Amino acid sequence: MKKGLLIILSGPSGVGKGTVRKYIMNRNALPLVFSISMTTRAPRANETNGVEYFFVSREEFQKNIDNDNFLEWAEFVGNRYGTPKSYVEEMRNQGKNVILEIEINGAEQVLKKVKDDRVVSFFLAPPSLRALELRIRKRKSEPEEVIQKRLAKGKSEMEKAQNYDFIILNDNIKRAGDEIISIIKKLDED
Repeated sequence: MKKGLLIILSGPSGVGKGTVRKYIMNRNALPLVFSISMTTRAPRANETNGVEYFFVSREEFQKNIDNDNFLEWAEFVGNRYGTPKSYVEEMRNQGKNVILEIEINGAEQVLKKVKDDRVVSFFLAPPSLRALELRIRKRKSEPEEVIQKRLAKGKSEMEKAQNYDFIILNDNIKRAGDEIISIIKKLDED
């Protein structure tokens, strides 16, 4: 059995990574599984361990760091989040293509750690920085100071696009998603 692809979908905050990933997954055009992250945060009322996240204690998370069992990890607002290497490899060894929807720094960590020819990285790019700003503002979930930080970070992250295998313009969810599906299908045939 051929090992599954490791598919990295990344890009600046607000570019639409989650929306494009959901479109790709809902098309059922590929044998895909979404990587389940591990976190130290408490589950929300509608979340199930092993479905949305693997919920663990800080001690358990630290053991995974110490045992090098993360493809990538980060701390955000007091909680840790990481992509468990063992889970991803188990899925890939079953021939399943695993998709990671991650931030730029997480993608950089994964690309440094995973050195096989079954890894493909996609940088999702906004049509313009103005379009990115409008998407972030449309959320209406953050104060102006946070919006400005996200925009500055997004601008610097755009400069990292050349580090990815493919740059996909997210000017239309269906078009961007179908382009990614087409590329994955071609790579999966090779």
